[in-house]
Amino acid sequence: MALKIPPLLLVLLFALAGWLLTWFGLGWHWDMPLRLGWLIGWGLGGLLFAFAGVLSFRRGNTTVDPTRPDKASKLINGGIYQRTRNPMYVGFASALVGWGGYLTDPLALLLVPVFIWYLTEFQIKPEEQALTELFGEEYQDYCHQVRRWL
Repeated sequence: MALKIPPLLLVLLFALAGWLLTWFGLGWHWDMPLRLGWLIGWGLGGLLFAFAGVLSFRRGNTTVDPTRPDKASKLINGGIYQRTRNPMYVGFASALVGWGGYLTDPLALLLVPVFIWYLTEFQIKPEEQALTELFGEEYQDYCHQVRRWL
């Protein structure tokens, strides 16, 4: 895998970076009501979305370990995986949006596209290559039917 940092740790590092931007005053604050609403709506919603992906993997009796896609025993393409090929990563990005909104710092929110780009290049694309090697045409067909992100 190109990404040596597990995605869950990566999202925590990006969340920490957003907090540090705010803490050191490198970003700017905007007055926003319902800060907690961002955290609950986007953040908690994102984590529940990610959990749905984990649950689908568990029910399918296959690995959830993002650093070892070559250990997948089954292609999961039902449930939440009919909407996106990466619900866990979509959930992580959503949680970062919630966190950035809670921090009320636009720079923290600007870290979200960087997170998405980085994760796509160094985690998702290598995962897709490994899954193509494992599941061949079945996975290729799935990729043509379901988007990587939402």
